[in-house]
Order: sequence, then structure tokens, then C-alpha cells
Amino acid sequence: MKITFLGSGTSSGVPTVACTCDTCTSPDPRDNRLRPSIWISSGEESIVIDTSSDFRQQCIRACINSLDAVIYTHHHFDHIAGFDDLRAYNFKTRRPIPIYLMPETLNNMQQVFSYAFGRNLTPGSSIPLVDVHTILDDPFRIGSLECIPLHLMHGSMRVNGYRIGDFAYCTDCNAITDMAMERLKGVRTLVLDALRITRHRTHFSLDEAIEAAARIGAESTYFTHIAHEIRHAAIEPILPDNMYLAYDGLHLDV
Repeated sequence: MKITFLGSGTSSGVPTVACTCDTCTSPDPRDNRLRPSIWISSGEESIVIDTSSDFRQQCIRACINSLDAVIYTHHHFDHIAGFDDLRAYNFKTRRPIPIYLMPETLNNMQQVFSYAFGRNLTPGSSIPLVDVHTILDDPFRIGSLECIPLHLMHGSMRVNGYRIGDFAYCTDCNAITDMAMERLKGVRTLVLDALRITRHRTHFSLDEAIEAAARIGAESTYFTHIAHEIRHAAIEPILPDNMYLAYDGLHLDV
């Protein structure tokens, strides 16, 4: 199974609009971060987690020529804004794309994208066609892959991380519930939110993410959802052993 980081940035992306900080003006391509999303390709399945605000650009850049399903973590705009671009895959396959999401995520997407979910759809209009599967805590399957939801907290809001085999993806969180910690036992490759150096009320800071990663004990941990406070070349060398900063285009074989 190959994991590709389509985006490793925060909701504003990096460079951030109107900012001239060292990270936003960095020539290092690892400091150019689109909004957070990953692509999972197993040879049989092609799945993305979240359709970010940069989804079209990400799919073109990564050459995602087929898509079997989308899994959503939560309904914040940077994780759902690319939903309309699922139409391209509808045009190619002539069938709906399965999406897996919590009921609250679905309720919010039905409001944001009412033209795609509404009852009075315009005949012949080009809208995303999806096959909706609501999920919460129960594991579910996409082809040969078992997906295990991980109950995380994003401030006071529930979000879902996901474990697939020995890999786990936990973005947009500042707390990991006991249930999720239990489900993370034995995970070998972990992706975890690490927004910035300073504390934040809804995201792990880098130090908090390092502490959480140490408790989980994965063989390798990659930090994502990174803001412009963190410059790759300055921070990567001082991370603990087997902990790394993710970057756009990074491939992991798990």
C-alpha cells in the first residue's frame, strides 16, 4: 500500500497569503504546503482521505487517474472544498463515487453543496454523483481494505482519524480518545497533526504531537497539517528518532 501526501499544510496553506516570513518565502519545495489530504493506493484500490481546497491541483499533480472512494475526517472547509471536482471521475466512470463520512459531516456538506444533495436537482446538470455511506465507530471495508475509525477531538468537535492495516492517519486533532488509543496499538506508520511550535486550542503543537507519538509508539511518525511557523530544514533535524515532517508529494510504502 502506497501513501502519497497530496497536501501537508494547514487551512491557509503555505505560503500563506500576504505573508513574507522565512517559511512563506523559502525556496525549499518542502515548505510549499497545500491543504491536507492523502492518497492511498493499494494496487487494487485508489482512495483519498478528504477532498481539500486544493483537490483538483492535487489530483493532477499526483496523476490520480482513478478513484474508488473518498473518506472524510470532518466537515471543515479545507477538508471538503474540493468535493465538486469529484465530477471528473464521474465523467470517466459514469457511476457515483462512494463517500464515507460521519453524519455530522454529511449534514454540513448537504448545506454547503445543496445543489448536489438537494431534492430538486436540475436534469442534465453537472453535479458530483456520490454513493453516501455514513460511519461513526464501526470498521468498514473498501474493497480489500479494512478501515477502522479513530475518535479524535479537534477542540470540542469530534473528528475521525482512520487506521488501515498498520497505517494510521490522524489530522486536525488536539486529543486522542481512549478508544482511539486502543485502536492504535501496534500501528507501525502514524501520521499526526502538528500545527505549529506554539500551543493552539484545537490542534497539537509540535511538542504535544511528539509526546502523543511517543505514547502511541509507532515505528515511524510523520507530522502533517503544518503551518508557516515551521520551516522544514530548521525543524526536521531536531526531531526525535523516527519522527519526521511530512511534505507534499512524499510517498510512503506501508
